[in-house]
Amino acid sequence: MGMPLFIYGTAWKEGATAELVKTAVTAGFKAIDTANQPQHYQEALVGEALATLAKQGMTRENLFLQTKFTPVDGQDHRIPYDPSADLHTQVWQSFNSSLKNLHTDTVDSYLLHGPYSHPGLSEEDWEVWATLEEIYKSGKAKAIGISNVNRGQVELLFEKAKVKPMVVQNRCFAKMGWDRDVRDFCKANNIVYQGFSLLTANPFVLQDSQVKKIASRVGKNPIQVVFRFAVQAGMTPLTGTTDPQHMKDDLQIFDFELTKDEVNLIETIAG
Repeated sequence: MGMPLFIYGTAWKEGATAELVKTAVTAGFKAIDTANQPQHYQEALVGEALATLAKQGMTRENLFLQTKFTPVDGQDHRIPYDPSADLHTQVWQSFNSSLKNLHTDTVDSYLLHGPYSHPGLSEEDWEVWATLEEIYKSGKAKAIGISNVNRGQVELLFEKAKVKPMVVQNRCFAKMGWDRDVRDFCKANNIVYQGFSLLTANPFVLQDSQVKKIASRVGKNPIQVVFRFAVQAGMTPLTGTTDPQHMKDDLQIFDFELTKDEVNLIETIAG
């Protein structure tokens, strides 16, 4: 399956993960984001939901699955690989564990959950990226990318990697220009930009009188306006809502458009 227009994110869902994934897919989501990071994601429960959905006719081929390799410093005691092994082995162990968790032979996108260093890239980052390249070349991941990065890191990775990053996933703060620097680089280099925390990081945007006025004009709610803005600004948005009605509402953003002025207003709302 090709790159999606909207993704359902499964972080922080704990024991409700399987039921919420089933509800999201039933509502119309065709893309699921997870990670092999038990501290924040229950990847095996995503797999449980997928197995149930497959029995109901929603086959693997109809879904986009994205997961991540999370370095040791992003894990709690439930590390899904041998932390004493070399990084190449850690990544392969984590990846194979993800395939098992998700009951699949391939994933559509595989990300490094976050670099080992800031503001640049370290030897560890390059070693892990080389392993992601191996996984990509094996055909087991159809795309590879990175999350939680700054523009300099993306530029460096794009410049020096043998297999260029195809996906970048970042948290978006309106007060920081919705990550415009990184988005601009991704757009210029045909990298899919995925934005998360669009709502939770920006509650003031939903309460803004101008955003409410836009919502009134298009006959939608402010949440739908923010997600529509994200799409028109070049992002693939993620939502992690646990509300079945909100899931349905979130997907109703493709039957209206914001004007250029409205997009610019939201782009600069915290300026």
